[in-house]
Amino acid sequence: MTLLKRKSIEAVASRRPARGHRASSRDNLGDAHPETRMKPRFAPVTFSEMDGVRYLHFGTEWVQGAMRLRKPDALELEYAQQMMAWLLFLSPSADDFHVVQLGLGAAALTKFCHRHFARARVTAVELNPAVIVAGRSMFGLRNDDARLSVREQDAWDFVMDGASTAAVDALQVDLYDATARGPVLDTTAFYRACRRVLKAPGVMTINLFGDHDSFPKNIVRICDAFDNRVLVFPEVHDGNIIAMAFNGPAIDVSWETLAQRAAVVEAATALPARDWVQKLRAANARQEARLVI
Repeated sequence: MTLLKRKSIEAVASRRPARGHRASSRDNLGDAHPETRMKPRFAPVTFSEMDGVRYLHFGTEWVQGAMRLRKPDALELEYAQQMMAWLLFLSPSADDFHVVQLGLGAAALTKFCHRHFARARVTAVELNPAVIVAGRSMFGLRNDDARLSVREQDAWDFVMDGASTAAVDALQVDLYDATARGPVLDTTAFYRACRRVLKAPGVMTINLFGDHDSFPKNIVRICDAFDNRVLVFPEVHDGNIIAMAFNGPAIDVSWETLAQRAAVVEAATALPARDWVQKLRAANARQEARLVI
């Protein structure tokens, strides 16, 4: 079978009557009226292996996540590496630093953060219990400990929980179902809630599908929620586009300074951080001279 390394699609199965349903009842984030909830319907969790890489699927050829068997804690896919680009702006060295992953998938990002950031807390939020079991049985996800927490929970409920307000430094969002039609949660209300859980400074990275009509809608909604403080990477994997959104103080930094930071990140993590700087500079209009956002 030919594997399509396009979208991670690493989250919950379809469970809403229609995309945008949640926006109608929660756009202002303060509406107490209960919304109509549907029982989750999960696609089957399946696996394949090719050339030393194990893949996660939801019953289709679409790749949900990947792990190289000889390097189980490495980030195999370029889109997943770019999801770590918040490292250019935040340093996960403090004891209260908190990384949250919405959508567990093959647990690549969760494992990477837990391994490399010895003082940070890492939380993964995943609605499908079978995905959590797969992460631990097939993809080397460790059991919870003092720094790692994997929660069987709807990402919407996590970001709407008052206990999450201003509690997250880096928020990594990868919420797709098995159909790859666009993020499962994609309303302005959701993105506002994502901003609300971030500290100041705080950064959200999100996996979007660039060759689907959901992409421009999501960019507009993210920009609305984050006051246009959004950067995008060029497309990878025949569809994936990673966007970054910023909360907190304004950023005004030279690209040379950012490249110096990237060299430090690259030395510590082996991630291609200097390439991130080049791609961000090339892909974002009016940011050619220096990064001001």
